[in-house]
Amino acid sequence: MKDNTSKVVIVGAGAVGSASAFSLLNKGSAGEIVLIDRNKKKAEGEAMDLQHSLEFQTRNTAIKAGDWEDCGDADIVVLTAAAPYDGVPDRNAMLRKTEAVLSGIVPEIMKSGFDGIFIVVSNPVDVMTWLVRELSGLPASRVIGTGTGLETARLKQLIGQLTGMDPRSIDAVVMGEHGNSMMVPWSHVRAGGKPLSDCFADDPERYGHVDLDRLLEDTREAGTRVLTAKGNTQYAIAACVTSLVTAILNNDNTVIPVSAMLEGQYGQDGVYCGVPVILDRHGVRDIGTLHLTDEEQEKFAQSARTVKENIGKLEAAKS
Repeated sequence: MKDNTSKVVIVGAGAVGSASAFSLLNKGSAGEIVLIDRNKKKAEGEAMDLQHSLEFQTRNTAIKAGDWEDCGDADIVVLTAAAPYDGVPDRNAMLRKTEAVLSGIVPEIMKSGFDGIFIVVSNPVDVMTWLVRELSGLPASRVIGTGTGLETARLKQLIGQLTGMDPRSIDAVVMGEHGNSMMVPWSHVRAGGKPLSDCFADDPERYGHVDLDRLLEDTREAGTRVLTAKGNTQYAIAACVTSLVTAILNNDNTVIPVSAMLEGQYGQDGVYCGVPVILDRHGVRDIGTLHLTDEEQEKFAQSARTVKENIGKLEAAKS
């Protein structure tokens, strides 16, 4: 990554890509934003629409439609391109189709001389982040996925509603697969600095009805409910992308859940899973391992196995 630059390329100008560009523009996170899409007219139209909003933004960001050469000096490339949604609310059902899409994109990006950080949004994101790492040859610390960042936000919002607190005052994380096998280390959840288990024990009249399994299920199903209602998810995932881009470009050393390559952490190796990491301008600076209970550790291992099984499907198809 070059110093004194803040160029972000977004590949895919659909609902997620265009919303991410708008979110970055509102935040003033990048000095330059480039949209790339196989439908060049769509990318041009989105770029023009965004340009027309500059009067009302906090920064005079340069924004345009571009091509692969624009990736050469980019700090970050965000991959939102994926196979079209076919109505099946299972991210893993998109495995082979999205693999074909990214297998055609990543080599073109690398030909440009790109040497920055990939943020992968395309689903199934943990497997696709692994694939991008394989295709790009970049260090694992510079290839990350949005992972369980959005699920974490959804969980905190649900707990915030339950406790009457600002979700930002909830300390919680969803870990594992960005999918059905995700898990929550409840032993680490706090509301206003207080262990959630203590909140429940101190006020059984208010919280006696709370079912943690139901909370996890509501978190897991939240995306499907949005998808069923409006046909896509875009704003929340765009905000998630913006938080990652901002943390990297600002060298914030922020602790945030992403899909990161595990190399011994949590007893896993060679697999991407959603875990809390420290993000700086070089990508993943450190994966701080939480001390999980035996039950939590087993649930995380089970989730990691699900991701590994899907990676195995891609590897088997190539052999």
